[in-house]
Amino acid sequence: MVVRVIALPPPAFGEVVTVLRPGPAVLDIYGNDTPGSDHEHPLHGCVVAPAPGTETLGGQNTVTDRVVIYAPAGSDVRPTDRLRVRGVVFTVHGPAEVFRSPLTGTHAGVQIAAQCVTG
Repeated sequence: MVVRVIALPPPAFGEVVTVLRPGPAVLDIYGNDTPGSDHEHPLHGCVVAPAPGTETLGGQNTVTDRVVIYAPAGSDVRPTDRLRVRGVVFTVHGPAEVFRSPLTGTHAGVQIAAQCVTG
C-alpha cells in the first residue's frame, strides 16, 4: 500500500499554533530526570474549534477548556506535546488523528484534541 502525503506551501489562511515539545531529560538537584527546555515549532494554517469543557465545583473550582485543532497534512504533533493557542498553553489529549481519503489514499489533514485545566 502506497501512502501519499501532498506537500503544499503553508496556507495563507487559518491560525498559527505553536508546538511545545519537551527537550531531552536533565537531572534535577535530587538526581531525578526532569524534562529539558522546550523545543518549539509552528503549525501554519490551523483551524481552532471550541469543544465542550467542564467545570467542577464543591471546593475545587476546576475548569477544563477543550479545543479541537485541524492542522495541515503531515503536521508533526505527538501525544506528549503541548500547544500554544492564542496565548494559552494546552496539553495534547490523545494521538493526532490523520484524515485519509478512502478514494485516493491521500492525507487531507490532522485532527488534534487538546485541553487546558485551571483551578
